[in-house]
Amino acid sequence: MLVTGAFTVLETRRYLDAQLAGDLRSALARVGERGGLGVQPDGDDDDRGRPGPPGAPGADSTLVLALAADGSVASVGGAPVNYVVERDGGGGRLDDDQIARLRAAAGGGEPVRVPLGDGVGEYLVTSAAVRGGGTVVVGVSTEPVDELLARLLALVVGGTLVGLVVVGVGGAVVIRRSLAPLDRVATTAQQVSALQLTEGDVSLAVRVPAGDADGRTEVGQVGLALNTMLDDVEAALRARQDSETRVRRFVADASHELRTPLASIRGYAELTRREPEPVPDGVTHALGRVEAEALRMQGLVEDLLLLARLDSGRPLEREPVDLSLLAVNAVSDAHAASPDHRWGLDLPDDPVEVPGDAARLHQVLANLLANARTHTPPGTRVDLGVRPEGDLVRLTVSDDGPGIPDDLRPTVFERFTRGDDSRSRAQGSTGLGLSIVSAVVSAHGGRVDVESRPGATTFSVLLPAG
Repeated sequence: MLVTGAFTVLETRRYLDAQLAGDLRSALARVGERGGLGVQPDGDDDDRGRPGPPGAPGADSTLVLALAADGSVASVGGAPVNYVVERDGGGGRLDDDQIARLRAAAGGGEPVRVPLGDGVGEYLVTSAAVRGGGTVVVGVSTEPVDELLARLLALVVGGTLVGLVVVGVGGAVVIRRSLAPLDRVATTAQQVSALQLTEGDVSLAVRVPAGDADGRTEVGQVGLALNTMLDDVEAALRARQDSETRVRRFVADASHELRTPLASIRGYAELTRREPEPVPDGVTHALGRVEAEALRMQGLVEDLLLLARLDSGRPLEREPVDLSLLAVNAVSDAHAASPDHRWGLDLPDDPVEVPGDAARLHQVLANLLANARTHTPPGTRVDLGVRPEGDLVRLTVSDDGPGIPDDLRPTVFERFTRGDDSRSRAQGSTGLGLSIVSAVVSAHGGRVDVESRPGATTFSVLLPAG
């Protein structure tokens, strides 16, 4: 709109300037040919303010000024040729200032615009030589052209502003109506993005409305593609959940079934060692190893069974648990299991209680201390701390051992994650201890974090205080 308006104004001005120049040439031809004047004033010196003599240039406001060779105003029939003829028939003489301006502009011969002051306006003037060495200056008023251009410019500017307002308002309405289906599609996508899809039985009931999933429009194609994608994602999540459910059921059933034969193996091994008849040393050693491995396998089965139960959402007991007492017992057990480590305990003066399952929380502390004992060398200091923090209770297990490698830290709470390649071990590890910690803490509505660097490793457990 701006380019079109500017082009219209400039092209109109060019056309009107050309037309004004043509009018000026016509006026000059009427005044007289080169070498002489073609007008004859009536000779009355007192005709100032009266129309110009017959034959003066006609309909538009024009001016005529005849200059002698010495630059003075020439006279014809005793009357100086310096008058203006208005469009309405009036007119008058040019004053000295106006004559001086015209005299200054008369030398070039090319049409030039000359402002003649208030009441007279601006004229497009040109000059031509006349007989005797003089010059005749003829001009036509530029007022009609300027007025027309001013009106056109106002019309273009006003029309452009009105057009911009109309286009802006109309465009906003049309675009909002056109994009309303896309907003609804985006709303559906936002609702899906807020769902928890990482675990559990997930149902994607949100879909783009049928009216916004019409494949004949661009927005409808987006809505249709989103619905198709949600159908595929829901099917994949359902298949994943079914697979996880079958695996958990298998682990739980297998763990439960393995408990009986493992108990039998241990029982028969113990019974054989109590045999009064002499038993070869090799057999005694073998039976001892069988019993030890059966005991270790029984612990692994118990851990798997616990994880399967927690994964299935089986609720834990909810009763007040004295964490201070659990911490004292856990550190005492750890000291007995590894006297080569330096054990520390940091407890508040008053007992700290939380609602939960005492056996499972004791297992959390035991596993964290066992993890520190297993993966740090003798002489390492391990501290267990209990601190209330508002509505939460923080348990911390810190050690000054070698730390957890950076590549192992993101998966340290996953099942069967083992740090054999990076941290020395005093005994074997199943890789389930920290995963049990994470599962039990989550079942209590808390969370567990770890920060580690060489010389400072801290496991933090946050539990609801009430």
